[in-house]
Amino acid sequence: MGAMRNRAGCVSNAAMLALVVLIACGPVAAEGYRPPRASDGRPSLEGVWTNRSLTTLERRPIFKTLIIPEAEAKAFEAGADGRPPLTDDVGQKDTEWWETGASLARVGGEARASWIVDPPDGKLPYTARGAALLAAAQKADLERFEGPEARPAAERCLIGGAGVSGAPMLTAPYNSNYQIVQTPNHVVIVTEMIRAARIVPLAPVAPLPSAMRPWTGDPVGRWDGDTLVIETRGFNPGLAWRGPGRVYLSPEARVTERFTRTASSEIRYDFTVDDPAMFSRAWRAEMVLRPASGPMHEYACHEGNYSLSGVLAGGRQKEREAAQALP
Repeated sequence: MGAMRNRAGCVSNAAMLALVVLIACGPVAAEGYRPPRASDGRPSLEGVWTNRSLTTLERRPIFKTLIIPEAEAKAFEAGADGRPPLTDDVGQKDTEWWETGASLARVGGEARASWIVDPPDGKLPYTARGAALLAAAQKADLERFEGPEARPAAERCLIGGAGVSGAPMLTAPYNSNYQIVQTPNHVVIVTEMIRAARIVPLAPVAPLPSAMRPWTGDPVGRWDGDTLVIETRGFNPGLAWRGPGRVYLSPEARVTERFTRTASSEIRYDFTVDDPAMFSRAWRAEMVLRPASGPMHEYACHEGNYSLSGVLAGGRQKEREAAQALP
């Protein structure tokens, strides 16, 4: 491998150091790879991509290291952990809703146990206060049914659930698909789940007033060489908990994302979350986006649809049952 210089200025002159460079300094394109170019000469990130994978944000207890030996990875993919392989027909018990894929993610050719690479244990570094806020949100999801405003934003069909919309782009149990469209002045990232469109200006802009907090935050992008960098602040408090997962971001969080086209069938995506109100330290994750197998489809979900009515009706029924049980 020849000398390579990436966005941080790190240099590697030996193939044996490639993994060190990749983790410490950032994604590097495959040797000799030249990404397709948009009309303005920037790398083209356009297309429909997915981060669907059995790899999870946090490391599962069965894995002891970030990089999984290939034999162990294949055994896990075959269902050695007791999880049934997702091989039945669409509409049957395993694939009626879920679309997790059948393999762990390979980053730099290595099977990954988690998207999180720092902290090294692959866990979200919550403070005691942050963990309490997360637990309160999870508890409210099970107990609060007084009105539509008490329900999570995804349940109200306002924004994609599980953190697929906005920053960072997390993996959902299904519909983890994204369409990227770019012009010289903007990049737009559209999620299939509830069809949220994140419009990112590629020039410095004044931040929105603190009272204006879009569902996908207030992003601004720039090119750092061949890497697209997006920094997002101004998060909406209604999307603090990215349920049903374990990510909870305060409205004052800052998320920095980096998109690098490293191969014809891969975008390396890494992000750093800096949120002292929730976490004891900043944390970082690495992910791969692969071409989706088909086009984006309509996600027919709208605020106030029949599902939410049913949820609230169930809440009223529980209240009646509780009242009848009183002495």
